[in-house]
Amino acid sequence: MNVLITYDVATESPGGRRRLRKVAQACQDFGQRVQKSVFECAVSEMQFEELVRRLLEIIDEEEDSLRVYRLIEPKEKYVQVYGVDTAVNFDEPLIL
Repeated sequence: MNVLITYDVATESPGGRRRLRKVAQACQDFGQRVQKSVFECAVSEMQFEELVRRLLEIIDEEEDSLRVYRLIEPKEKYVQVYGVDTAVNFDEPLIL
């Protein structure tokens, strides 16, 4: 399944900045950054549950915001990108 993860972490304190780094790292473990606080992830149901569990352990629900959207597939049919597209299609051959 394809999911979109968006977050807003309060960074006024050192703890908030640590949470921000941890949230970004957890998202990178499952997908790719497409904007500063937005990740697209292609995950199985079990990976999805693990990702959400990890993120909920990191954020402070009193100060931070986390949104998880399941994307309708095929994603390419429903997602329109304007401007710079930083996403990498991992289903295609990667040429370095």
